[in-house]
Amino acid sequence: MRLSTRTKYIAYIAILHLVLILLVYKLLFENKALFIASEVFLLLSAGASVVLYNNFMQPIQFVKSGIEAIKDKDFSIKFVPTGKGEVDVLIEVYNMMIDQLREERIKLNEQHFFLEKLIEASPISIIILDYDDRIESLNSKGKSQLEQDNNALIGKKLTETDLSLLTELAGILDGESRMVKTNGITTFKAQRSHFMDRGFRRSFLMIEELTNEILESEKNAYGKVIRMMAHEVNNTLGATDSILQTTTHLLPDADYGDIKDALHIASERNQQLTRFMRNFADVVRLPSPMPERTDMGALVRDVAVFMQNAASVRNVKVMSESQENVFWMVDKGQMEQVLINVIKNAVEACESGQEVHISATSSRVVIRNNGKPIDQEVSSKLFNPFFSTKRDGQGIGLTLTREILGNHGFDFALETGPGGWTEFRIEK
Repeated sequence: MRLSTRTKYIAYIAILHLVLILLVYKLLFENKALFIASEVFLLLSAGASVVLYNNFMQPIQFVKSGIEAIKDKDFSIKFVPTGKGEVDVLIEVYNMMIDQLREERIKLNEQHFFLEKLIEASPISIIILDYDDRIESLNSKGKSQLEQDNNALIGKKLTETDLSLLTELAGILDGESRMVKTNGITTFKAQRSHFMDRGFRRSFLMIEELTNEILESEKNAYGKVIRMMAHEVNNTLGATDSILQTTTHLLPDADYGDIKDALHIASERNQQLTRFMRNFADVVRLPSPMPERTDMGALVRDVAVFMQNAASVRNVKVMSESQENVFWMVDKGQMEQVLINVIKNAVEACESGQEVHISATSSRVVIRNNGKPIDQEVSSKLFNPFFSTKRDGQGIGLTLTREILGNHGFDFALETGPGGWTEFRIEK
C-alpha cells in the first residue's frame, strides 16, 4: 500500500516525539525540573509541528480545490488572499490563471456561437463530415437545396445518399473545386476543404448553385451575338433579295429562262436563311410571360390531340391523363409552345409501337416516353444554348423551352430513369 506524503509526515513527527519522550524519561527522570521543562518543550514542539503542518498543507488544499474546480469546468471560483506571503503568491497566480481561462473560454464560446450562426445563415450549402467521411451535419440551405431532412443523411457516406449531386462529389479532394450539372440544367459549384478538430482532420463541403447566374450570362452572350448576326444578315439578305427580284422581272422569259430559275432558287435560299435567323432572334426577343389562370389538364389534352397526327406517321401513340380542374397561372401561348417542343422531341425519340404519356397535376406536368434513352454525356449538355443531337438540328426548341420555363419561375428536368422511361418534368 502506497502511503501519502501527509501520512508519512504525521508518522514521522509522531515517532520522533515518542522517541524524544522516551529518551527524556530515561535520561532526566531523576531531575524533576529538567524533566518537566523537557516535556513542556516537547509539547510545544508537537504544537509547532501541527501549525507548520497546517501552513504546509494550506497551499496544497488551495491547489486541490482549484484542480477540482477546473475538472468541473467551473472558472468562476477565485480565492481570497490570506495574508501569508507564500500562500498569497500561489493564490495570485491561480486567480490570474482562472481569469485567463475564463476569458479564453468565453471567447471560444462566442466564436463557436458566431460560427454556428454564420454556417446556419449561409446562402451556400455546407455539409460537415466526421472523421470517417460520414455526414455529421448540414445547414438549413443544404437541407432545402438537397430536399432532405437532417435525419435522412446523418451518418451516411456521400455515396450512400442516393443523391446524384453528392455521389458525384464523393471523389473530390480537399482543396479541389468542381462544377457539377444535374438534370441537364441545374449547375452547382462545389469545393471541399478541412479543419482540425481535437488534433484530427475533418472535411466539409461547400455547395453553391450557379444556375441563374450562368443562364443569365449565357443569355447575355448569345443574345448579343444573335442580334449582331441578325442585323448584318438581314441587311445583306434584304438588299440581295431585292436585286434578285428586280433582275428576275427585267429579264425576258424566252431568252433567260435558266437564269431566272437560278435567280428564283437563290431568292428562296435567301428567304430560308431569313427564317433561320428569325428563329434565333425569337429566343432573344421572347416577351415576358403574361400569366393567366389556365386549365393545364385541358391544355395538355388539346396539345396531345394536336400532336397525335404527327406522331401517327411514326406509329407512335400520344396519350394524356390529367386531373380535373388543374389550374396554373401561366402564359397559355408560351406554355403551349413548351409542350409542343417537348412532345415533338419525345415523339422523335420513339420508334414504331412506342408511346408518349402526358399528365398534369396541381404541382407538376410530366411528359414521358419509352423511346431512346438519353446518354449520360448528352444529359449534361441538353439545355446548353442551341445544343442539338440531331444532324440538322438548331437546338432552338429546348433553348426556347428553357427561357420560357425560367421566366415563369418553374423548375424543370429531363432525364432517363432506371426503368428506361425518359421524363421531362415541369414543377411549380
